[in-house]
Amino acid sequence: MQAEKRHKGLSLCVKNALCLHVFVFLIAFAFACGLMSVQAQPQPTNLIPAPAEYKVCKGIGKLSNCKIVKSEKALLRRLEGRELANWQLKSAYWMELGKKGVKIVAADEEGVFYAQQTLKMMESLDSVVSCCTILDWPRFRYRGVMLDESRHFQGKDFVKKQLEMMALLKMNRFHFHLVDNPGWRVQIDAYPRLTKLTAWRPEAYFWDWEKNEIGGLFVEDGTPEAYGGYYTKQDIADILAFADERHIEVIPEIEMPGHNYETRYAYPELACSLPGGGKDPWELCPGKESTFEFLEKVLLEVFDMFPSQYIHIGGDEARKNNWKLCPDCQARMKAEGLKSAEELQSYMIKRMERFAHEHGKRIIGWDEILQGGLAPDATVMSWHGIEAGKQAVKEGHDVIFTPTHYFYLDYHQDPAQFRPVGRLVSLEKVYSFEPMLEGISEAEAHHVLGVQGNLWTEHVQDAWHAEMMLYPRVYAIAETGWSQAEKKEWSDFERRASVLSAVARKWGYTVYPPSQQQ
Repeated sequence: MQAEKRHKGLSLCVKNALCLHVFVFLIAFAFACGLMSVQAQPQPTNLIPAPAEYKVCKGIGKLSNCKIVKSEKALLRRLEGRELANWQLKSAYWMELGKKGVKIVAADEEGVFYAQQTLKMMESLDSVVSCCTILDWPRFRYRGVMLDESRHFQGKDFVKKQLEMMALLKMNRFHFHLVDNPGWRVQIDAYPRLTKLTAWRPEAYFWDWEKNEIGGLFVEDGTPEAYGGYYTKQDIADILAFADERHIEVIPEIEMPGHNYETRYAYPELACSLPGGGKDPWELCPGKESTFEFLEKVLLEVFDMFPSQYIHIGGDEARKNNWKLCPDCQARMKAEGLKSAEELQSYMIKRMERFAHEHGKRIIGWDEILQGGLAPDATVMSWHGIEAGKQAVKEGHDVIFTPTHYFYLDYHQDPAQFRPVGRLVSLEKVYSFEPMLEGISEAEAHHVLGVQGNLWTEHVQDAWHAEMMLYPRVYAIAETGWSQAEKKEWSDFERRASVLSAVARKWGYTVYPPSQQQ
């Protein structure tokens, strides 16, 4: 009898235990299903660049019925005491995506635009999106891309297409490298031979032209075999109007004193006069007053075309050897009390900076402009690495970081890539760069304006190839420039880059697959 009771009791315990296990299992299963349901629900986590703050709410948001409140006071209330610089406040926005529509609060039209770009990306990446709130602002004021149009001319439609993607990525500076040895690409009325004689060449591929020891002849406009082209003033006006609508500043570059073979070809009197009657094929002559007359007339027309606060004057890779032999340069050095060729370059840069200031402009130059003493208000584009940028910051100059081993987009993304060039600069490598370098103090941090990716085109002839070099690596530069440092995380960015790349391909962009970048 006792055994039977014990058996019944044991059976009851087993049944109770089984019931408990089933109950726990059902609860866990229900929780898991609920969690899976939440996770499966589309969320605003595919965005590039990653927003500063966001919160997911219940329900599916309606991406229409957009209400816009443009009020600094209203935005400050949403910021709840977060301290932003004036330029950040101009770009910041708060957005609520609800079941009935969208509300945007921003202090300026620029902030409204960036909120709309966020909505555009959300709508493009997901057919439905969770209700959410987003509070967002940029980390750096300068978020740029440079396109080298001298070596291979792509034209107005290509530039507009890239500006469209830049706007979606909240990038705001387009550096237009318009002139260099292989071709002059912008109309200058005062010097028509620049485009008539040097915007066209017989060889399409740059290295076929270059192998002629920079003696590859140019051909005149209209010659049947001519390859190249240039931007008319109307073309520039069209590009600028397109960029302005997208809050992108277009910064032209007029290279000096080096990289000027095309200028010397069109106007040989601007080269150094060397013993024996030889001419310098690379540099302008800073000893001749006619050189400054030429540059000032060119810049006046460029200033009229481009409303940008900046003019990029190059300043890189000047060889300077011929200046030591040129009687005009030697006379200039003696008259100005200059002791070296580096000081002669500094004299030229400072003189051009004064001219730019007289016309309400500021200059940017590659980091070689530090040689011989830097013009007081010049901004340094640090490309050799990071040390020149750190030096410029320490000297109180603004800096834009564009280091070769992180942001040179002509370098290959994969060893098997079409025409691999230089070192490997993978998507992960680009994403890993941190502009606030060790040794830059909090008091100096405001001198770090931001970042820029550079696409040089010696090896990049076709439009599809240019886009393949830009994307998806430009996504990484955009996020580095906009997103807060703590928001950056490689594995999640790689996932988001894959999502955006798939959509960009549907839009007609050539994008290198992120999954192949190691």
